[in-house]
Amino acid sequence: MRPALADVRRVLVGSANAPKVEAVRSALSPYAPAATVAGVGVASGVPDQPVGWDEITRGASNRARAAAEAEACDLAVGLEDGLVHIPGRGAGAFNVGCAAIQCGGRESVAYSSAFAYPPVCTGPAERNREPIGELFDALYAQTREARDAVPSGRGVGNIGRLSGGELTRSEYARHAVVCALLPFLHPDWYPEDATP
Repeated sequence: MRPALADVRRVLVGSANAPKVEAVRSALSPYAPAATVAGVGVASGVPDQPVGWDEITRGASNRARAAAEAEACDLAVGLEDGLVHIPGRGAGAFNVGCAAIQCGGRESVAYSSAFAYPPVCTGPAERNREPIGELFDALYAQTREARDAVPSGRGVGNIGRLSGGELTRSEYARHAVVCALLPFLHPDWYPEDATP
């Protein structure tokens, strides 16, 4: 049986962020080995600090759509992270990422695992919509004697710093991309009108 995505040649990611582009490249490599993956800077259409499932999902979907409209491609991907509250887990917020994939007029979305930021970061991020990446970078620099001048979002990510490099931003996002690919890998099992 021929792999469902074997004919995909050009993939655009709705971001110029290198870890996001690498996440998509890595996720697609087993399914579309001949594909080239490039990033294109586009707007998410949501606040700089998304809060809630709706804003996170809309941001990813907007990025995928904008990438598809920017240049001709076979497949477009948008990635967006934000903060959500999990019912029954107290007042703390969790970071979750969304991958939205558009291909042939069809869209699929899926999510990453969730992790908790230090509460000193989540409060201002939710109240004032300050980007949590900047808040975490400042905390990290102040309390961990960090010498790395590269913002975490352009490198290993906040999850990479929190996990001591065991789970990088690129790998964290890759999981969401693989999960969003499932309806395209098995189109006979996922009717278009039932695709998440």
